[in-house]
Amino acid sequence: MSSKRTLTDRASAVPALAEAFREHGFEGASLTVISKATGLGKGSLYNFFPGGKEEMMEAVLADIDRWFADTIFSPLENTRDPGATITAMIEDVTTYFRSGRRVCLVGSLGLNASGSAFTTKVKGYFARWISALAHCLEVGKVAPALAAQLAEEAVSGIQGAIVLARALGDDAAFGRIVRRQHSILLDAIARV
Repeated sequence: MSSKRTLTDRASAVPALAEAFREHGFEGASLTVISKATGLGKGSLYNFFPGGKEEMMEAVLADIDRWFADTIFSPLENTRDPGATITAMIEDVTTYFRSGRRVCLVGSLGLNASGSAFTTKVKGYFARWISALAHCLEVGKVAPALAAQLAEEAVSGIQGAIVLARALGDDAAFGRIVRRQHSILLDAIARV
């Protein structure tokens, strides 16, 4: 995935870095791979990211965190219409993960030893998503214990759907699983 544009600052390199890490993993994304993905020479990469690959991944995780905080977590935490907010969450994560074709970089970091350097960020991402979704369900009058259980199952269902769709080469699997999670969440609100 070679970049034809000239990247002139650190922020403009982050999306290409994210895709390189998604495609090759943290360990597999060598500086050669990263250089090709960003169109930057190794010197420019170290100029923008003097801390090397770890700093590059930190920048990517910060960018992911910003997107999820703005698009997913904050709306769930501040909802006035839980059903609409859950529907928006499902639509946004479906788009973000490109219907299961895009690896969840945070999830993949949590699965391998190279992610140990980023444990706090990975844990925070999942904990906040589950907590925010549980809160949204509670606003919809779902009992706290059930809200926490449903939120955990929904987040794990979405993450599992990404893995399964990629493993099976079946993008439709992602859609089916995510739609079921959506229905379960909305049914829980409707039952009260």
